[in-house]
Amino acid sequence: MPVLTWLSANTRRSVYRIVKSITTIGASVGNDLVFDDVHLADFHAQIVFDGRDFHISEIGGAPLSVNGKTRRRTRLAHEDRISVGQMELFFSLLEIPTAADADADQPAANQQQAELLGLQRLQSFSDDLMNQGDTASLLEKLMDAVIDLTGAAKGFLLLFEHGEPHVKVARNLRRENLSPAVCNLSDSIIAQVVATKTAVIVSDAQSDAQFSSAESVINLRLSSVMCAPLVTKGRLMGLIYVGNDTISGLFESQSLDILKVFAAQAALLVQNALWVDELKTRNESLSHDLQQQRFGEIIGASAAMNEVFRQVEKVAAAEVSVLIGGETGTGKELIAREIHRRSSRAVGPFISINCGAVPENLMESEFFGHVRGAFTGADATHTGKFQAANGGTLFLDEIGEMPLALQVKLLRVLQERQIVKVGATKVEDIDVRVLAASNRDLEAEIAAGRFREDLYYRLNVIHIMLPPLRERGDDTVVLARYLLGRFAAELKSPVKGFTPGAVTAVRKHPWPGNVREMENRIKKAIILADGSLIGAADLDLVDADLPPLQSLADAREDFQRQYILQALARNGGNRTKTAQELDVDPRTIYRYLEKV
Repeated sequence: MPVLTWLSANTRRSVYRIVKSITTIGASVGNDLVFDDVHLADFHAQIVFDGRDFHISEIGGAPLSVNGKTRRRTRLAHEDRISVGQMELFFSLLEIPTAADADADQPAANQQQAELLGLQRLQSFSDDLMNQGDTASLLEKLMDAVIDLTGAAKGFLLLFEHGEPHVKVARNLRRENLSPAVCNLSDSIIAQVVATKTAVIVSDAQSDAQFSSAESVINLRLSSVMCAPLVTKGRLMGLIYVGNDTISGLFESQSLDILKVFAAQAALLVQNALWVDELKTRNESLSHDLQQQRFGEIIGASAAMNEVFRQVEKVAAAEVSVLIGGETGTGKELIAREIHRRSSRAVGPFISINCGAVPENLMESEFFGHVRGAFTGADATHTGKFQAANGGTLFLDEIGEMPLALQVKLLRVLQERQIVKVGATKVEDIDVRVLAASNRDLEAEIAAGRFREDLYYRLNVIHIMLPPLRERGDDTVVLARYLLGRFAAELKSPVKGFTPGAVTAVRKHPWPGNVREMENRIKKAIILADGSLIGAADLDLVDADLPPLQSLADAREDFQRQYILQALARNGGNRTKTAQELDVDPRTIYRYLEKV
């Protein structure tokens, strides 16, 4: 049965059952609901049932609001809050029985009805939790439901922190947060629930045989109190405490039964809400940690990468050429972009060209441009990369792939800061900073006659060497998690993370293909994954891919041998002096030398 409830002057809940098709509210005695309120019109509002829905409307221009919003007429929904004058009424489609208004000849039916409504409230709370609602608001909603179910004037949710219960939510019947000044609860009642993990009901605390002499009951002048434990897997995680300080006998055994049923189910949902909150906090912490490990667009915090970052910060402001070395897939272009971004040329263009991807017969045109008719197929004048990068930075990737003939022309451009388009005679000035990169050993290429030494020294004013992924320690795991989050969002995948086995495999894999290999493996795993977590097998990282571990004895033996050889080298091969410094028998030195 639909009802209207409100808080009377004595803080006791009053209930009006809506049984008529039209229910009027006002100050005049001719209304169905009459309130002594100077702010209320004689005929203030009416509720009309049309056979399916309930509608409330103002009468004669009297002010009316529903859920804080002014309305002339609106459909009522379950748990709507109606303000008329200074009165607040709560509309409910289902009557919530309490000890004060329960029908004595149908106690079982009333209790079942209340338990059903309680479970419906819990279902609503669970749905909101799955939709990732704000945890604090969800817990307030939970306590509002407890107060409604029990008919209490106020309710409190206590959760344990460091072994002590702390008030996390304090609400009243008007669905308002209570100030800390009214959050004083009975220590003795709470202590009993904590000790026994059993719900307690006190109908009249002042005359209760067990609690009447308790200091907290006397000082707080308590009347009706109920307190139920929140227990999950045998562990007490908190308490629900409801009460009324002015009315005794408000609660009976039926009220406690309803509260116990509600608390048993609510404990699991509160635990899940706290877990969700913890996960959000942990994700925020991980995001913060990730930002701390970012250098522009580069992820890393290992000692090797920090040294690279230090070099980048120093060379960015200097107008010198930089040669970036490192294996394929180590992020050479990202470093070049970061140098450009931190330089005085950041407002200018950043132009990148892969010297190994341009056909040799088109290289000169790509670099310096050409005029119309310069060669067959040159139907229009073309701007080269140097011109496109004017005022900014030109990044020459895989410079070791450039043919010798073009190396000569590139050297001239770097020296004179001028270019001539293919097929033209006009000299054009350029203002370009050149950054170059190669995965080859250019000194070996010079020795083999495939790279010009003078060009090498022109490009290699500053040399930055990028470490391979396998030498970057825990950067591999940080980078893998970052890539998984990015690709999962791009692919709209439900994948959320790695299994512990996958994390171990990522950390141990040698990553011969560096970041590109990692990107490919993670993207493939996300696409083919069946669950929300990616395992080592999903990444095609199985035990066979991991380097075999030495026994501890063999590892110790290898370390001692290397250490002795380093000490010998330091002492110019003098075995006696080495044995003295290492405080070992000289025969130990000879034994290790025999194994070399």
